[in-house]
Amino acid sequence: MTITYYGHSCFGVKTNNCSILFDPFIRPNELARDINIDSISADYIVVTHGHSDHIADLEYIAKRTNAKVISNFEIIQWCSKMGIENVHAMNTGGKFAFEFGTIKSVFAAHSSSLPDGSYGGNPNGYIIKSGGKSIYYAGDTALSSEMKLIGDYDQIDLAFLPIGDNFTMGVKDAITAAGFVGCNEVIGMHYDTFPPIKLDGEKAIKDFNSKGVNLQLMSIGATIEI
Repeated sequence: MTITYYGHSCFGVKTNNCSILFDPFIRPNELARDINIDSISADYIVVTHGHSDHIADLEYIAKRTNAKVISNFEIIQWCSKMGIENVHAMNTGGKFAFEFGTIKSVFAAHSSSLPDGSYGGNPNGYIIKSGGKSIYYAGDTALSSEMKLIGDYDQIDLAFLPIGDNFTMGVKDAITAAGFVGCNEVIGMHYDTFPPIKLDGEKAIKDFNSKGVNLQLMSIGATIEI
């Protein structure tokens, strides 16, 4: 399984010969200006909620690649109105098997609205099982005791957690979240993009390490293998 970072909370995951793209927000992100959006491959696009910093490039990439968009019912309805035809609706607690593995939709404590102001449904995180790995992509969320259930039911190999504070969890809460889900390997997301979520990266890594958790802050455009 390989992971490529496109900035903010947008990641590409390649597993079982499939490319999965999470929360596509690239072109409006000044920090990701060196990313060529047309070079991004996607067989599936997974969307956690409807805020523009998670779906700004959804329509463009979905139509260019014909990727199957996976999200909650309301966002999938919006996709259909935008002419995106290859879609799969889910909702909190549901699990479904795709060609790369399974996705389970889990609780996220946040808000959600779409660019036209319409209701974006409940925000979600996702647990993806593929290639012998289990990853937790939290989406935008506050710390929640619901995360303990993930640790009770699943063995998570890698957690993608928001750490920028202000709109989501900050570092302290994200460390607690890692403990709740029982995972000591974390990739940070949702930081630095906007002034209210600027992060002291070195301090964040030290804070995580002090609790026995490895925090990776990937460079935009970088790819790692797990």
